Amino acid sequence: MKKPEITLRQVKELLEEKGLLLSFETNGISEELILRDVHYHSGQVTVNSLFLCKGAHFSPRYLLSAVDHGAIAYVSEQAYDLEGKQAAVFLVQDVRKTMAYLGDLFSDHAWKKLHLIGITGTKGKSTTAYFMRHILDAYLKDMKQPASGILSGIDNYDGVIKEESHLTTPETLELHQHFANAVSRGIEYLTMEVSSQALKYDRVLGVRFHIGCFLNIGEDHISDIEHDSFEDYFQSKLLLFRQCDIAVVNMDIDYREQILEAAKEAPALVTYGIDKAADIYAKDIQTGSKGTDFTVCSDTFCKKIRLSMPGYFNVYNALAAIAISHALHIPMDYIVKGLKKAKVSGRMEVFRDKKRNIQIVVDYAHNKMSFESLFAAMKKDFPESEVSIVFGCPGKKAQTRRKELGSIAGRMANKAYITEEDAGEEPVLKICEEIASHISEEKEGCECFIIEDREEAIRTAIRDAADNSVILITGKGRETRQKRGLQYIPVKSDVDIVKEILLEK
Repeated sequence: MKKPEITLRQVKELLEEKGLLLSFETNGISEELILRDVHYHSGQVTVNSLFLCKGAHFSPRYLLSAVDHGAIAYVSEQAYDLEGKQAAVFLVQDVRKTMAYLGDLFSDHAWKKLHLIGITGTKGKSTTAYFMRHILDAYLKDMKQPASGILSGIDNYDGVIKEESHLTTPETLELHQHFANAVSRGIEYLTMEVSSQALKYDRVLGVRFHIGCFLNIGEDHISDIEHDSFEDYFQSKLLLFRQCDIAVVNMDIDYREQILEAAKEAPALVTYGIDKAADIYAKDIQTGSKGTDFTVCSDTFCKKIRLSMPGYFNVYNALAAIAISHALHIPMDYIVKGLKKAKVSGRMEVFRDKKRNIQIVVDYAHNKMSFESLFAAMKKDFPESEVSIVFGCPGKKAQTRRKELGSIAGRMANKAYITEEDAGEEPVLKICEEIASHISEEKEGCECFIIEDREEAIRTAIRDAADNSVILITGKGRETRQKRGLQYIPVKSDVDIVKEILLEK
């Protein structure tokens, strides 16, 4: 896909049109000069680029470096001394909103050429996105079309880039680059997770989704740098309905009436649930450790569905995917076929120490809703087994999780091993001690161990587990990086560690 030729004048006119431009100084640079690209990392800047000054860790030295690398204009909420260097300057009211519009401009509005599916919710976004991927790819293969794209909390694929993801929803410039890459490879369908952060902080500003799906809502992401209250978190998620053509809503969730009222902003609505009041509903549900069976019905069909993934909660994720697919007019045979094959990397992956009959479950569960669902599934499938869990919490965000996950582990587990999980700029030990304090508050007999090294924690949990027990290893799945400070450091994934341990036996 050929990059559009964007001039300084076009940038000025766009920012004026959006009411964001406070002032523009050419500083001797021609308004007709063509900008080759737009960046916010100074190390990525090339000749004749536009540079964005943004982020909590921004420093004027990054701007000076960008100009040295070839930036001939910059966008900022304040002017900086360039120490004799020459560059045009766009002063704007809001650099985040500006970045969204510029990402769209420099990608030539690529999202408009895609069937874009946006999924939000506290729990189940990645699983639902993967279910959609399998359904779409089954359909597209028979249509002789390229496989669909996906942007998830697990990984990203756009036909050009295939990578492990850092964020649930990519930053704006990367997001629009993914759209452009997908279009360049002939991809027509792209499914993406849309986080509350992406909606609140304008990462998806200006983008319209063909389908906007609301899975569920629970308290999460409450911190000084995310959402200051549940209401802020909730209202941020509801913003999805303002920018979608068809709203897909779970009818069996808390705050349903408020969600349905907000969904009226979309031109059309499709509902799902385990209830005949929904447009798409499930019945005759049977779950087990090896999978899930149910019948899905509407006014026009009734079909048996087989999921290879266990867990009652996955029925809801599958129903969401079915409702989305129905809205996209995907034939039911492909829905059945896709869901039967659907696997989610790092989600509910079960390994077994046959000699001791220990079930080891690796899962991305990382918040209150996903923890409760995971424990409920284990208690149902292995009611007589002791349960151990290995987990941690991230640094400087979602701080309510430390109490919530600690309390759940204290009530539901026999042993808890607290360890590193993307601590970032916070000390790992500080986070672990805070979680452990909430485990001890429950006084339910859960033994608690703090082991900062994650591999050591997993090894210890498996070594010390009772025969015929279950070990849950949550939060990281197949991720191969830990956030330490501001960097993502390569590490073994939880899955790889478990496989290595089992091979040693």
